[in-house]
Amino acid sequence: MTSDSQPKMPMRGVTYALLASALFGLTTPISKGLLNQTNPILLAGLFYLGSGIGLTVYRLLFRRLKPDSLLEPKLLKKDWLYLAGAILSGGVIAPVLLMSGLVSTQASTASLFLNMEGVFTALFAWFVFKENYDARIFVGMLLIMAGGAILSFASANSFIPSTGTLLILGACLCWALDNNLTRKVSNADPAQITSYKGLVAGLVNTSLALAMGTQLPNLSQLSITLLVGFLGYGVSLVFYVLGLRLIGAARTGAYFAIAPFIGAVVSMFFFREAITIQLVMAGGFMGLGLWLHLSEHHSHPHVHEGLEHAHSHMHDEHHGHDHTLENQHGEPHVHAHKHETISHDHPHFPDQHHSHEH
Repeated sequence: MTSDSQPKMPMRGVTYALLASALFGLTTPISKGLLNQTNPILLAGLFYLGSGIGLTVYRLLFRRLKPDSLLEPKLLKKDWLYLAGAILSGGVIAPVLLMSGLVSTQASTASLFLNMEGVFTALFAWFVFKENYDARIFVGMLLIMAGGAILSFASANSFIPSTGTLLILGACLCWALDNNLTRKVSNADPAQITSYKGLVAGLVNTSLALAMGTQLPNLSQLSITLLVGFLGYGVSLVFYVLGLRLIGAARTGAYFAIAPFIGAVVSMFFFREAITIQLVMAGGFMGLGLWLHLSEHHSHPHVHEGLEHAHSHMHDEHHGHDHTLENQHGEPHVHAHKHETISHDHPHFPDQHHSHEH
């Protein structure tokens, strides 16, 4: 079967990844003000808690108000090991490594090294989890990362590797592993995934900060912090998981790396920071990298091995299965279904049905 009717890049996946980047990028200028009065470890913990609490409330209300409208499957038994690894690496270990590294590292240098999360995410995706890529995608990712590096170098007075920078690189490795493990469970309800990650990571980091003697902020600041966490860490991560589902870890990670640029632009308006040559150059590099990704056209004959799973779907060339009486629903709908082995040729990307090796 051959089909050329699909667009070059699934724009829904790109949109989700860019929305995740925008929401997370907006937290950066807001965090500047909050860090003046809150310990960094406590702030990270409260951000995660805001994410977990907000999405848990959302899930409970949604179930009560629209019990028949749930279009996302729950986590399966096989998913829990991947999710536990993602929470441990990205929600517990990575923040501790980052905060430990920040103690002896300039903020500008730390920002530069934090750009390595996108690089490590892509390397894990390509060489460990076997996502497809070509020269166009590789160059596009390098351009996006170069834009982030330019922003970081803009305020750096020195570049001296140290124990602190190694700890920050360790945090980036943990987050990259987190991103790829989360990709493995991205068929499940993203609100459920994110709420669990937020609650566990938030409780661990907040408890760590309180054990160090840090005091909770006043009620007003606490409420603002939790709200920022819900939007910038919770809703943002929901969009990120949806992006992982549709376009894979490497591409989603590359688009998410635009967050520092968004934060810099927002700071320019809210804090009246000057438009610098570095900001313009960074925007140019990132824009070119995005164009290379969005204009990608990946098509070749490929084989879908037999697979059984559950996710929200409509009947298309990958979903020609029959339905029993109990799962005859409108579209889209969710139920466990089986894919027979099929061989065909059409434009595709590393979504839940195209994880084959190249």
